[in-house]
Amino acid sequence: MTMPLTSTPISPDWPCQVKTPGSYDWERSAAKWLRELIPARYASYPALIRHPVLLARHAQIQVEQEIRVARTALQTARAELPTLGLPEAVIEHTIKMYAAEVLQLQHIARSVRAVSTALARR
Repeated sequence: MTMPLTSTPISPDWPCQVKTPGSYDWERSAAKWLRELIPARYASYPALIRHPVLLARHAQIQVEQEIRVARTALQTARAELPTLGLPEAVIEHTIKMYAAEVLQLQHIARSVRAVSTALARR
């Protein structure tokens, strides 16, 4: 059986966990991936289950908030972590961790936008 191809090129930010738009069951794979990005308590809300585009919107807001949190943690780490009595090596490791997390979350945000756009076009 051949799968229909999408007329829109896939973004380089397209998540590997989500099937290509237009392929069999791609929306289900998108919804599954998006549910992993939001707090578990939201997974049972009927509106988010029935409307993947709404789920994508919520995931986008969630990831944007996580970026803000990671940025705040990064920006305040050098001033606040020493007051907790942490060794310098731990502080440096934590700063690198927050910086890496910001980059990872920015990539996830781009992926969510790509999936959201595809869902809105269906």
